[in-house]
Amino acid sequence: MKKLIVWMFVVVAMGISCAQAADLQVADGVITTAIENQMPVDQIESYRADFGKLYCFTRIVGAQEDTVITHVWYYQDNELARVPLSIRSSNWRTYSSKRVLPQWVGEWKVVILDEKENEIATIPFNLE
Repeated sequence: MKKLIVWMFVVVAMGISCAQAADLQVADGVITTAIENQMPVDQIESYRADFGKLYCFTRIVGAQEDTVITHVWYYQDNELARVPLSIRSSNWRTYSSKRVLPQWVGEWKVVILDEKENEIATIPFNLE
């Protein structure tokens, strides 16, 4: 009987965990040149490679408890940075930044992962 109760608890806990991860969504996600008052100042899809520093802003909705997302920065499919970010409410704004070198011209993307490493969004952009 104890084994059955423990097994039921594990199954229920796994179901809750999966449901919480499935509910997590990126409501807004942009690459921007700056953040002011926790908001992006612009939205870029293509920009000068010699700018120096860019930000990935995301507004995450649906979290039912504190969790973590990760911004993974890629240049031409090579991972350059992995930034874990805390999510502390059901509507949370957060961002990461990346310094870029002038020679890093080409295709970029930031992949947003939930705490179980599931991809929940991708934000592509180009540096010229």
